[in-house]
Amino acid sequence: MTRAELITMARHNMAHTKAGTIDQEPEVLRVPGHHYYDPERWQRELDRVFKRMPLMLGLSTEFAAPGDFKSMDVVGVPLFIVRHVDGDLRAYINSCSHRGAQVVTETRGNAKRFSCPYHAWTYDHDGDLVAIYREGDFGSIDKSCKGLTALPVVERANLVWVTLDPMSTLDIDTFLCGYDELLANFGFGSWQVFDTRTIDGPNWKIAYDGYMDLYHLSTLHKATIGTNMSSQALYYAWGPHQRVVSPDPSLLEYESKPESEWSTAHMMASVWTIFPHVSIAGFGGGGRSAMISQLFPGETPLESRTVQNYVMQELPATDEAKEQAVEQFKLLEYVVREEDYATGLRQQRALMSRPNAEVIFGRNEGGGHRFHGFVERLLQTEDADLPSLFTK
Repeated sequence: MTRAELITMARHNMAHTKAGTIDQEPEVLRVPGHHYYDPERWQRELDRVFKRMPLMLGLSTEFAAPGDFKSMDVVGVPLFIVRHVDGDLRAYINSCSHRGAQVVTETRGNAKRFSCPYHAWTYDHDGDLVAIYREGDFGSIDKSCKGLTALPVVERANLVWVTLDPMSTLDIDTFLCGYDELLANFGFGSWQVFDTRTIDGPNWKIAYDGYMDLYHLSTLHKATIGTNMSSQALYYAWGPHQRVVSPDPSLLEYESKPESEWSTAHMMASVWTIFPHVSIAGFGGGGRSAMISQLFPGETPLESRTVQNYVMQELPATDEAKEQAVEQFKLLEYVVREEDYATGLRQQRALMSRPNAEVIFGRNEGGGHRFHGFVERLLQTEDADLPSLFTK
């Protein structure tokens, strides 16, 4: 079914390519400028978006062996993920049940057990408290009631999702709306992380707007990656998750070929966004690679941080190939830091200086329409009604 969906999208793309057209929204969208910097609204976004939605926090290949773990801080919540000996993943709030200290202080590693550096209380992969340092001196407590706080975690399409609310009942399949079946065509289970970097940026929505926007490519990036790139976009949606791609003349070569010969990798090349904070920019061709960007709100409404993961289907086999990959990653980092985010930082300062400022999304910017519309609905929706928002 997923290949059939890709072919349907490719045919839709080809029709627009030949006609010189794109899909358009019924009207222009106007977003109040203060939505990008108002502290009360920003806090609601943290609480009702980032702390309720499953967040894509890693690739399955980062947890290749039992005991492989990764720790991080996500919108103020310290957590860690570990591959259990049974093959499944576990995720926990990174806080000891003794005094609350962070148990895992390394960002990555492999461990059979986790011992808090403060007083050496020790936990296993199940999050159970299995040892108390000098327990006889400490006094009698029921260790079975003092385990780590587990978080919902799941793997789909060889990507890892964690929900920051331990009590969340939002089903991951409901949330994904079948989108993971399309993402599975990347085949990330055999890909490797080549390099990872973190970039500071503007308000998280200003930053995220750019990932769904091709309108700016030939202007803002005219001296870097925008050469000969189209500013037109076609959008496809699965609930809040979206794919954006330009009308692609190279797809027209398939008109004379049977569908069985259409390249899946070619049809996957575009930008795939996972609500509320991930962009996957896929690059087709010989040495397939992708930039997986994980965007997180920062310490204030005017800050964000983006983790750039440069992943490759096959790691470079020669020094020359490695140097080419390094240079491509440097270019992508530069484009985001010095062009996209530098522009965004100036944009938010300018918005704050204009009374009653609006941010306008044209009829050609459907990604922004859907994204901001879903955020708005999510802010108004209570936990019990969340599943009703996710319709394919």
